[in-house]
Amino acid sequence: MSRADTVDDHEGTPAPAPAPSPVLTPARTATWTWTFGLLRSELLTTFRRWRTLALLGVLAAVPILVGIAVKIETGDGSSGGPGGGGGGGGEGPAFISQVTNNGLFLVFTALAVTLPFFLPMAIGVIAGDSIAGEANAGTLRYLLVAPAGRTRLLLAKYATVMIFCLVATLVVALSALTVGALLFPLGDLTTISGTRIGFGDGLLRALLMALVVAASLTGVAALGLFVSTLTSSGIAAMATTVGLLITVQILDQIPQLHALQPYFFSHHWLSFADLMREPVYWDDLEKNLGLQALYAAVFGSAAWARFTTTDITA
Repeated sequence: MSRADTVDDHEGTPAPAPAPSPVLTPARTATWTWTFGLLRSELLTTFRRWRTLALLGVLAAVPILVGIAVKIETGDGSSGGPGGGGGGGGEGPAFISQVTNNGLFLVFTALAVTLPFFLPMAIGVIAGDSIAGEANAGTLRYLLVAPAGRTRLLLAKYATVMIFCLVATLVVALSALTVGALLFPLGDLTTISGTRIGFGDGLLRALLMALVVAASLTGVAALGLFVSTLTSSGIAAMATTVGLLITVQILDQIPQLHALQPYFFSHHWLSFADLMREPVYWDDLEKNLGLQALYAAVFGSAAWARFTTTDITA
């Protein structure tokens, strides 16, 4: 008898279908492809604009001007004394007394100089124009026809603003590092606490400071994005955002408002200077980053609620 005549009953039963593998379906793959394509398009559009390049140029020029001014002021060979420490949110401007001793301090000084006004203003311009500028140009409806939808478009806009925050901060830091290396000596440096650290450690702390400064602008970015959803005029959105930045910082200097000031997004901005202490003071840094996360959540949610429910007519 052949084997075919004695085949077991189970051999003719079809094997069970294998469990579906956790791979993306073609539709989901296409959606994510479009999302990343949208982000890439937003980045290219933003960084190709003359306005963006002009803002980055101004930010890069600030460390150059500060470095030249310090060099001229100390041209007789004198140098500032050791950097004094400050309390609370960090005393960034105290770094300027150490620039002539070590060019790396120009990075810290440039970040402290640009953070209160120049960097937030640049972020306010980019964020304020993100949605309102599209509406004013008549391209917003065209973008919403694509399958990414309003939520993904809003996330792409916010991600673009945050990437600009990082790029702008790094432009300031790199410009300051270059000018500091050209005009002043480099080497081991003295922290605010009076201890000595190596140049490599100082360079790492400079990078961490730049990252903290960029993270400190997340609240401003979310605020600007929310304002941008309230109007179809890019100029009005930019002006409103910058005006709010200036108003908050003025209020942060009024002694009678001391009870409210810890909740202003700008109150702990200079806490990045605490990274130059030994050991590092984390209290104000954590307060700053936590406050920025809160502002980003509140105004990001408000921007999403507004953008996903409003009628787009332009």
